[in-house]
Amino acid sequence: MYNILMSRRVSRAVSAMPQKQQEKLALLVDDIRMNGPVRTNWPNYGILAGTSTHHCHLSHKWVACWVETKKGITVEVTYAGSRGSAPYAEH
Repeated sequence: MYNILMSRRVSRAVSAMPQKQQEKLALLVDDIRMNGPVRTNWPNYGILAGTSTHHCHLSHKWVACWVETKKGITVEVTYAGSRGSAPYAEH
């Protein structure tokens, strides 16, 4: 089982998301907690090449991003919100 960290900033962003996307994110976080950060069973999942950053599109407009820690037992959800503002868009 993995520990999941989510900052207040991310929690506030989640509360601003539509209810359906919040529910999908909750399912995704539970799946990560039980099975680890690599979630190839989710459609629209990907990992950024050369990084430990993972992302999954919850819908056309909404995305979640998370990173693995070096200890390997903690996963931090670093972003949840619109895909236009997603941190991977900077790469």
